[in-house]
Amino acid sequence: MKAVHFGAGNIGRGFVGLLLREGGYEVVFSDVADALVDAINAVDSYTVHEAGPGGTDHVVTGFRAVNSRTDPAAVADEVATADVVTTAVGPTVLRFVAPSIVAGLALRSPDVAPLQVMACENAIGATDLLRQEITTAAGADAETLLARAVFANTAVDRIVPAQPADGGVDVTVEPYFEWAIESGPFGEELPTIPGAHFVADLAPYIERKLFTVNTGHAATAYFGARAGIERISDALADPAIAANVSAALEETSAVLVAEHGLDPADLAAYRATILERFRNPALVDTVQRVGRQPLRKISRHERFVGPAAMAAERGLPTAALVAAVSAALEFDDPADEQSVELQELLRTEEPAAFTSRTTGLDPEHPLFPQIREAVAARQQHLGAA
Repeated sequence: MKAVHFGAGNIGRGFVGLLLREGGYEVVFSDVADALVDAINAVDSYTVHEAGPGGTDHVVTGFRAVNSRTDPAAVADEVATADVVTTAVGPTVLRFVAPSIVAGLALRSPDVAPLQVMACENAIGATDLLRQEITTAAGADAETLLARAVFANTAVDRIVPAQPADGGVDVTVEPYFEWAIESGPFGEELPTIPGAHFVADLAPYIERKLFTVNTGHAATAYFGARAGIERISDALADPAIAANVSAALEETSAVLVAEHGLDPADLAAYRATILERFRNPALVDTVQRVGRQPLRKISRHERFVGPAAMAAERGLPTAALVAAVSAALEFDDPADEQSVELQELLRTEEPAAFTSRTTGLDPEHPLFPQIREAVAARQQHLGAA
């Protein structure tokens, strides 16, 4: 069995690729970073270190890498004969991955089992998005090529912090992970992925993860950055920040109860587990890494505005989530392109226009006035017109 995984970075090697190897797949990493591809091909094994209580080391073998930038034909050949294709590249990069999958499907025999495609991204419906990009890239051949694949959405969860510069291709991760996959598209032919669980309805798992793990992680980063704290674990050690993050997650849990009928006690235990993971001092994770790309994180269906909009529509509390958005508006990191753009927009656009552009909220939406007021307050602090 063979799996092609797009994105040979830390999540690809330390989470998705690891579990695929444990399932018996030969793993072919595809990436555009020359040095990374060369480094992977220069070793016969790498180690995934689990840092923290209960952690262990996993030695990974049976992998190789191809460069999709310099050798797209090789990537297409690998996809053509793969059993599984996964991604961990970021939702905005899926459109660049799609042509490689299209090229592979074009070479794939229609007589073999369908290619099993899963986008493992921090986004709702990421595999659906990838399928749309594949459809666009395939053009007139879309119907024929899509018949050679099946597409399943997933919810993935594992904290993989920034790695030391001298770490080679070894990866440090937390011990905890979750990989939920919708089962329906596969019929009776489920992929072999130890530790993953297949579910009939993925929506509750995706939103529980996105609105708890991702919301809590980013909120910790933005409140921590506001306080001048460097590490995520240190930020949560601050009682005021911990209270702000907990309040935001209580609001998202209320939405999950209303939307999916999840048990409040189970969600309370889940929140406690998530916050304990963030407090893991063995994971040297920074507020700058977690807070990067703030424009994406305050967009319409992401971790703050997504649940806050759902809460506002149901008359549920939103103040703590809006407070987290306010903290995100203060995220000012010259090394992060979106942070620079965010601060520039705050200085040049009036509050309503900024709110519409960045959050995707309609001015008539019940959440819109609260976000607009947060934007106006930030602009007043900056001295914007």
